[in-house]
Amino acid sequence: MRNEINQALKEAMKERDKIRTATLRLITAAIKDRDIAARSEDRDGVSDEEILQILQKMVKQRRESSKTYEEAGRMELADQERAEITVIESFLPQQMSEEEVAAAAKAVVEEIGAEGLKDMGRTMGALKERYAGVMDFGKANKVVKDLLS
Repeated sequence: MRNEINQALKEAMKERDKIRTATLRLITAAIKDRDIAARSEDRDGVSDEEILQILQKMVKQRRESSKTYEEAGRMELADQERAEITVIESFLPQQMSEEEVAAAAKAVVEEIGAEGLKDMGRTMGALKERYAGVMDFGKANKVVKDLLS
């Protein structure tokens, strides 16, 4: 994944795509920061799974910023945040639809025998283990809550 991002950065620089170049530089900087932190923990660097988590966090931050800018009437900044989201999401796997999230949540609830909200943690843990990177856990949380209550 790291090579894919670096290659995309080189292409964006050749094409003189300012927004894509800036966004990809932000991504590589975030990965390098995490690499440095990992070295202090005696690890060689971040895995592809951790890179996915970084990208998902970046998308979430930009969605929040975009919403804040829209509320403040700063549409040009909101548009810039949305453009960055598009670039970042191009490196994320396709997200599950709401129907797929509901079906997966129902299957896990039945499989582990979850009976109430006390089993919410176990259920969400199993979903995160199986569907990391492809499931919106905010949506999943709501679906699981509805299923267990």
